[in-house]
Amino acid sequence: MTKADIVNQIAIRTHIDKRIVLETVESFMEVVKDSLANGENVYLRGFGSIIIKERAEKKARNISKNTIITIPAHKIPFFKPAKEFLTKVK
Repeated sequence: MTKADIVNQIAIRTHIDKRIVLETVESFMEVVKDSLANGENVYLRGFGSIIIKERAEKKARNISKNTIITIPAHKIPFFKPAKEFLTKVK
């Protein structure tokens, strides 16, 4: 499902103009991205949590050049679904 599909489904279910729904969805995504960039986790009760996980520095191997490289420590976003969400998907 794409963002356009989500916007269409919300517009159909709520009878709100697609332009307004699109602005709302894009604003939601911007707020989530900004929160994660500022180190804040996002908790959506009944849906799940989007949290920041920290990956430790590690050694890896470049097979084509046969060298060892160091991957620096970094942060990644991680989605943890809520129990309600998991039971509905299963």
